[in-house]
Amino acid sequence: MAKQNRAVRTRQELIRSAAETFARSGFAESSITQICVRAGLSHGALHFHFGNKRALGEAVESAAAETLLRITGNIPLRHPAPLQLLVDTSHTLAQRLSCDAVLRAGFCLGSDATWPGGANLWQQWQDWVQLMLTVARAQGSLAADIVLDDAVAAITAVIAGLEVLGRRDPHWHSRRAVTPFWRLMLPQLAAAEVRAGIAPEGSCPEPPTGRPPAADWAEADGGRSASQPCDALSCC
Repeated sequence: MAKQNRAVRTRQELIRSAAETFARSGFAESSITQICVRAGLSHGALHFHFGNKRALGEAVESAAAETLLRITGNIPLRHPAPLQLLVDTSHTLAQRLSCDAVLRAGFCLGSDATWPGGANLWQQWQDWVQLMLTVARAQGSLAADIVLDDAVAAITAVIAGLEVLGRRDPHWHSRRAVTPFWRLMLPQLAAAEVRAGIAPEGSCPEPPTGRPPAADWAEADGGRSASQPCDALSCC
């Protein structure tokens, strides 16, 4: 059992080190040696778990996609406040990007022209936004003149822009950066009868400052439980 646990921890550390290296240098410029040095492990340990650099990239992307799926959750067709859920989830995603190296690398790989992988986290996020707005429209929460595709494109583009800006300045992954967008967007997006009840700053308490512990990406790769997210970013 101890040997098995050690193997799981080694695999997790390699995925995290690969994520940090890919996010910093890009997939093409990252080397196996850089990843091993960052992880403090040998080439032999890496090749025991992963056949090559692409396999590591696929593991990073898969773990990031699982984390994003847990952030968004299933589409609640009868949710009483779908627009508030959309706002809250966008805050959680932006904040998680600041503390979860694997999630951040998953989005970086999606915009890396040298990465040959097939998954696209931004498409996953865009699809979820579209479904949430479809639920909101069915419940009468959207303004009558809203063009759904335009709203989806605007929300996806702004959160994507915040992700890119946050690579150099963590302010862009904070509630202070996301809230002004929703203050501008909600008066156009929400129907008049629900507009006043939506909090652009999110309906959850402001998370404490400081870097939270490792995120729950590891569970997707056989590690910690999905019930253990970044403590400082858990929402409601």
